[in-house]
Amino acid sequence: MSSQQNTTLGIWLMIATSFIFAMQDGISRHLAGEYNVFMIIMIRYWFFAAFVISFAARKSGGIRNAARSKVTPMQIFRGVLLTGEILVAVTGFVLLGLVEAHAVFAVYPLLIAALSGPVLGEKVGWRRWVAIGIGFVGVLIILQPGFGVFQTEALIPLLAAFMFALYGLLNRWVAQYDTSAVSFFWTGVSGAVVMTCVGFWYWEPMVGIDWAWMALLCVTSAGSHYLLIRAYEVAEASAIQPFAYLQLVFASALGMMAFNEVLRPNVAAGAVIVVCAGLFTLCRARVAEQG
Repeated sequence: MSSQQNTTLGIWLMIATSFIFAMQDGISRHLAGEYNVFMIIMIRYWFFAAFVISFAARKSGGIRNAARSKVTPMQIFRGVLLTGEILVAVTGFVLLGLVEAHAVFAVYPLLIAALSGPVLGEKVGWRRWVAIGIGFVGVLIILQPGFGVFQTEALIPLLAAFMFALYGLLNRWVAQYDTSAVSFFWTGVSGAVVMTCVGFWYWEPMVGIDWAWMALLCVTSAGSHYLLIRAYEVAEASAIQPFAYLQLVFASALGMMAFNEVLRPNVAAGAVIVVCAGLFTLCRARVAEQG
């Protein structure tokens, strides 16, 4: 298979992953609006942990090999950080809706670029700093501080974006020491342990139809992570990462169709600015790698 064919397949896998991620967010918004968010994320992580353990068991070396990390404390911290980010993000979906929460969350690639210097020691050129600044202007347009009553809830997806950006940077840091299979294993297992310790105390009965939604959330969560892994296996990250922004489009469409959310003009304008700034930073990062 040629490089072009690999890239094409990777793009389609990323588009499919972005669509499934958006559907997951919609299901999470519904379930967390009806039940305690700790319980919802706990059940989701139980299935995720079972998936990564079975995935590891089928690989060469089995579970023992997948659990063998050179930086175990950092792997555990990564898993806990992602768990916290999901909790914060889902809370944002419930309080703000999918449209506005995703519009703000789209800033996370810019945060990765901004934090790559202090966290990883990477050099960030002036063009990317300008793009980062423009991107945050887009966030301000979305949040509209100083216009009417500012919603403090709007800061929730911004916190989620910061946590996810830090998680992404730590992924790159641990990749110097461990394989992706090891990182995948610790993400699922450490998250399941933490959420069980927390979510067990918030257990509440769930009606039959919502158990069906819960099952769909669990299956799509595992499936989307598998598709994401496959996408990065068959194509370069820099070639397919821009298509991850389609999650914003899919989630916004779902929010308007399923939850009767409204796309305000300032949110649309701000989101376009954020996405364009993010795409520019990705292009500059690719140029820097090739240079």
